[in-house]
Amino acid sequence: MSVQQIFNYGTDHLTAKLALAISNGEIKGGLSESTREKVLESSKVVERIAVSGKPVYGINTGFGPLCTSMISADDTRKLQENILKSHAVGVGEPIDTEISRLMLVLKLQALAQGYSGIRIETLDRMIWFLEIGATPVVPKQGSVGASGDLAPLSHLFLPLIGLSKVHYKGEIMATDQLLKLHQLQPLQLGPKEGLALINGTQFIAAHTVKVVQRFENVLDSANIIAAMMIEGLKGSEKPFHAQLHRLRPYKANIAVAEQIRKLLQHSEIMTSHADCEKVQDPYSLRCIPQVHGASRTAWLHLKEALEIELNSVTDNPVIFNDDLTISGGNFHGQPLALPLDYACLAASEIGNISDRRIYLSLEGNTPGVPKLLMKETGLNSGFMIVQYTSAALASENKGLCFPASADSIPTSLGQEDHVSMGSIGARKALQVIENVEKILGIELFCAAQAIDYHHPLKPGKILAAVHDFVRTEIDHFEEDQIMYDRMENAIQMVKQGKIVAVATRAEQELN
Repeated sequence: MSVQQIFNYGTDHLTAKLALAISNGEIKGGLSESTREKVLESSKVVERIAVSGKPVYGINTGFGPLCTSMISADDTRKLQENILKSHAVGVGEPIDTEISRLMLVLKLQALAQGYSGIRIETLDRMIWFLEIGATPVVPKQGSVGASGDLAPLSHLFLPLIGLSKVHYKGEIMATDQLLKLHQLQPLQLGPKEGLALINGTQFIAAHTVKVVQRFENVLDSANIIAAMMIEGLKGSEKPFHAQLHRLRPYKANIAVAEQIRKLLQHSEIMTSHADCEKVQDPYSLRCIPQVHGASRTAWLHLKEALEIELNSVTDNPVIFNDDLTISGGNFHGQPLALPLDYACLAASEIGNISDRRIYLSLEGNTPGVPKLLMKETGLNSGFMIVQYTSAALASENKGLCFPASADSIPTSLGQEDHVSMGSIGARKALQVIENVEKILGIELFCAAQAIDYHHPLKPGKILAAVHDFVRTEIDHFEEDQIMYDRMENAIQMVKQGKIVAVATRAEQELN
């Protein structure tokens, strides 16, 4: 899709990549005429229910344990405003503006399907916030990930009724000021609208979009950097042989092995020790397809679950017609909570095995590669303490791997007696991935230094391009220097996807 094209909320199929493009303003989101008609009809059904006297949860009843309290027709609109105010109880630092914007995009996709009783005016105002770049301030803590992400979604939508604050043009502004600036009035919510806005999994799902995006980059970067370490430590190519992996045909393992073989092609370093006496390598080199592959399988499982979630209705109750409204559990975060915990562990393992390769690179057991990656040690400590940092990060990740979904604390006076904690799992997974990006940056830093000692022999052509790129920003050195700035450069190369981009370009040129 180009910038000029429009994504039609509620009808077009949403992916993580598209959601990011819409949230970043690369693609414009809108409502088709058929969507507007469907949304309008759903809101009319809710209006009729509100005055009918027939009890329907959240339209003319209270919420949670107050579901048996009937609300008069005159108070149904006040009820919806009250729910936003009373449920906005988040705490902690605000989430990233990108995630807040993703929440808006994902909520628009769910509501525009026409099963929530939302009004056109409300959807149009949400789109307006996205288009002018006004992003609601949303605290990161307070959701248990089951009755919808109630607290964060309440904060997200307080600006619709003129309350709370937004990020706008580099500052945080009170919403009433923003509306005055644009000569707009706060919305008056209709029946059920407040509940429709805050019932859903958009806090979990928005974080998961980022998890899926960043984890994919971690997996791709890990293969490239691990292959560089194989070159630097003169590891064997045999563990990546296609015939071996056909005997245990996990698709992701086969794909990783194939990628490593491709990266090692045309390597002068690998050719130089083809007939060496070494029988086998330590697991962190030899088992890259099995470990990286298993983590890629976990990523794929999460990606598939997320795509279902992005195109689902996670509201409650769901409005089919005047005679059929269903109070169900589509707001429950469990379908994402479990694969998020799986992905969190899988990401941590990428960092764990990377730290082991960093340690290997310091041992001095590879001909030509000095201990601690420096020729004159004693007076110089070399790269010794670099591995302390990767070890600390790997250990921190292990502590973060306890599955959030294994816990459940009853809320709402027992009405909501099993919750997913997927919101915590999603935030935790991002934290682990950020640590893994740092570990991989440190491995890249060490692998580049190890490869230097094989000069004039060159690594495979793709890896040579990556190594050359690293050396444009990080120099080789043989005396102790301040390390953290060089490490940070390497980390940013990983985090920003630069390593993958350089390798991809080099591969395209080869082909």
